[in-house]
Amino acid sequence: MTSKTLDLLRKYSVPGPRYTSYPTAPYFHTDFGEASWLEALATPAAGRGLSLYAHIPFCDSLCYYCGCNMVATRDYGKTTPYLAAIEREMAETAARIDGSRLAHQLHWGGGTPTYLNPDDIRRLMDTMKRHFRLTPDAEVSCEVDPRELTRAHLEALRESGFNRVSFGVQDMDPAVQQAVNRIQSAELIRQVMDWSRELGFSSINLDLIVGLPKQTVESFRRTLAQVVGWAPDRLAVFAYAHVPWLKKHQQLIRDADLPDAAARLGLQQAVNEMLGEAGYVNIGLDHFARPEDELVRAQQNKTLWRNFQGYTTHKDSDILAFGVSSISQTADVYMQNEKNLKRYQERVGQSGFAVERGIRLTRDDQIRRDAITQVMCDLELDFARFGERWNIAFADYFAEALADLRPLADDGLVELGSDRIAVTETGRIFLRNIGMCFDRYLKDAASDKPRYSRTA
Repeated sequence: MTSKTLDLLRKYSVPGPRYTSYPTAPYFHTDFGEASWLEALATPAAGRGLSLYAHIPFCDSLCYYCGCNMVATRDYGKTTPYLAAIEREMAETAARIDGSRLAHQLHWGGGTPTYLNPDDIRRLMDTMKRHFRLTPDAEVSCEVDPRELTRAHLEALRESGFNRVSFGVQDMDPAVQQAVNRIQSAELIRQVMDWSRELGFSSINLDLIVGLPKQTVESFRRTLAQVVGWAPDRLAVFAYAHVPWLKKHQQLIRDADLPDAAARLGLQQAVNEMLGEAGYVNIGLDHFARPEDELVRAQQNKTLWRNFQGYTTHKDSDILAFGVSSISQTADVYMQNEKNLKRYQERVGQSGFAVERGIRLTRDDQIRRDAITQVMCDLELDFARFGERWNIAFADYFAEALADLRPLADDGLVELGSDRIAVTETGRIFLRNIGMCFDRYLKDAASDKPRYSRTA
């Protein structure tokens, strides 16, 4: 680790968005209600496919690091009214869109989708297929917690048409697992991966987290060595977002137990080094994949995109998201559902929808979203090509952004030419900071700016 790189980490470790959307979720507003969403659903969307999402918030136990909308409960009865609500929301939504539209992607997240028993897994998927048409080659994926998982759960997923699974591993060190209340053995992870391969899932992803309490570079290198030995198809290595002001249970994590700046940099370097040596390609920010993976090909072809599920190859698709707190997206609209479980169920029971807030994008929002997404997906941006697509003079339109990028160029995070921007190897760690230069909302002088996790 060089002192210069450590200095950069300290300098650029500031609160900032992850840019799974732009504008980011804190700028969604309650003036956007159910009528606005129904209008968006009714708007013709020629040429745009569908990406379906279902949020299953339930978990058997609480992981202290969790930043998701979840409900820790052993009362399985809570799933009955929830599944009834999510099924009605799907029916009401499907009735308002062109029935000929095809879904190229389907994803279940949480919480823990496999909290559902095998019969309810089949039931929910049957409902989705009844209301929406999936293409034969659709990417159908599910987030899975290895704990409490049986082979019957995975069999139900395969029989229902799932072809991808993503296992939450996070860290294999016993001290770290104890500190975050997520205990799972290497034998358990190996078992669920073996089951998945025997059942014919075409892609297995493992989620890891850097920056957890008690985590050291040495301990995480052992985790990485173990994970590489399991040979997943993809890896998502997220930086822990410590936001105890938003997620009160994160107060169970002691600040003193979190890795310092030097350790965080060492963790990032270990990830890049060990996964690179194992043959994985760094897509950007937090995703790694084998060279033959479609994410790698999409990045090479400049068709990679970014949305609320992370990196995706389905750029021209509207996201229809169902369940508590879920976020839907059309070409020019974001909509988030009610985040409280009880109120979500009540509101869906009344009207079939539970719109809490959203936003309709302006032309400027769409232009800036495209610029940020290109930087984070393509790792470069050609001024002339971009300007032609949006009918703007790039250097004039983004004069302020280019000025903000110059110090980053001086620090070696980007190469800033007269005709293009290119992210450097060092800059890959700081993609969020680079994107922030294009973010008009962050430049707003309002005193009530949203609080984000640190970028590095």
